[in-house]
Amino acid sequence: MNFSIEEAIEVLERSPLTFETLLTGLSPGWLHTNEGRDTWNAAQVIDHLAEAERTNWIPRIRTILESGTDQPFPDFDRFAHLKQDPDQPISEKLARFKTLRAQNLVTLKEWIQPDTDLDQTGTHPAFGEVKLRELIATWAVHDLTHIAQIVRVMAEYYRREVGPWEQYLGVLKNSR
Repeated sequence: MNFSIEEAIEVLERSPLTFETLLTGLSPGWLHTNEGRDTWNAAQVIDHLAEAERTNWIPRIRTILESGTDQPFPDFDRFAHLKQDPDQPISEKLARFKTLRAQNLVTLKEWIQPDTDLDQTGTHPAFGEVKLRELIATWAVHDLTHIAQIVRVMAEYYRREVGPWEQYLGVLKNSR
């Protein structure tokens, strides 16, 4: 088994800086382009990540630790972030995400005893019984998914501009 909470935390700790480095100071075109109807731009992804920090990861961890499988996870509205102010500067969105993530990592480290807690289970409304280790692994891979998404969306912004080189740019093959 590859999972290690310490390794998951390595990704979780670095994600805010990764997003901050990638997005801070960019022109609006880079931040607000998307891949078409019903897709998210980079700014919306950051809002989604902040919403997940607020209402998803820690509440579900709490449910596992306090209730096990007796109580299903609280609902997580994957689209709640779309109600956020689209005109809020990206620096403020990133700062909110960074603050929430830092607080959640402190909580994670305080609450979890790796030797005893990682195999505790909870009930996901769609998947049924899941382990705490799976939830934490998902949290890290969720970040990686959205890093890849933002890079893909940003590449899409220049799809037409790359001309014939599009055939050599794998990131453009995976979009649309």
